[in-house]
Amino acid sequence: MKQFLFLCFWIWAVGDLKAQSDPLTQAHGARSQGMGNTKIFLPDAWTYFNNIGALDRIRETQVSAGFDSRFGISDLNTVDLALGWKNEFGTIGLGISRFGGKLFNQQLLGVGFSNTLGIVSLGAKADWFQTQIEGFGTGNAFIFSFGGVAELGPKFFLGANFSNLNRAKLSQNNEQRLPTAVQMGFCYLPTETVRIIAEIEKDIALNPVFKTGLEYQLRNWVHLRTGISSNPARMNFGLGIRKDHFGFDYSYGQNTALGRTHHLSLVMKLK
Repeated sequence: MKQFLFLCFWIWAVGDLKAQSDPLTQAHGARSQGMGNTKIFLPDAWTYFNNIGALDRIRETQVSAGFDSRFGISDLNTVDLALGWKNEFGTIGLGISRFGGKLFNQQLLGVGFSNTLGIVSLGAKADWFQTQIEGFGTGNAFIFSFGGVAELGPKFFLGANFSNLNRAKLSQNNEQRLPTAVQMGFCYLPTETVRIIAEIEKDIALNPVFKTGLEYQLRNWVHLRTGISSNPARMNFGLGIRKDHFGFDYSYGQNTALGRTHHLSLVMKLK
């Protein structure tokens, strides 16, 4: 009975937020979540999850760890780890993520590569994705994704990301397919201290989601962020601190239907 009630809650609470809560399609990293869950162009290790094509835009190797708390329910938490390993021939990415609790959970483990050719950065990745529901079984799938960013000028960037291009199924014994989504958007840098991002995200089975985010560098080591997104309507606020090779990010989100979310990230740069 407990498993059945939890499954019903999952369909009601998380199903409506599917494109923004599971490790496959959610925005990763408190920086991204503080800017309205924008994904296309934020050059840090979290771009492994958000847009593999932008990963080569990082200037040095980075390791990031994050924790997401949603609506005060431990079964909706996410823990993840991202690595961007910078090399002369490009950047290798690694991502590990776990969402859910004992009754329902999803794990992701993957590797990818990104490189820059002229004004364009392109990347691809392969992820192993597992879904486990207590009493119902476990499903496994391999997922392939592709993304890119084009620098049209020193202050303007265009980007796109295509997740689950192969339209993988939840498992070999289930006809339900995992989310397949396209994200497109632009990034504008009006000054050295301001970053503006606008995006549209479309899952082939859901209505489009519109997002916009703003980041302002208050001091050399303090960054303020905010953003909004639709479907469902959400507002986010964030704070980032950077000191030498270490960083801390926090994001607070308000969902009109379900409540509050908190996101924490730690960043370490390695020369």
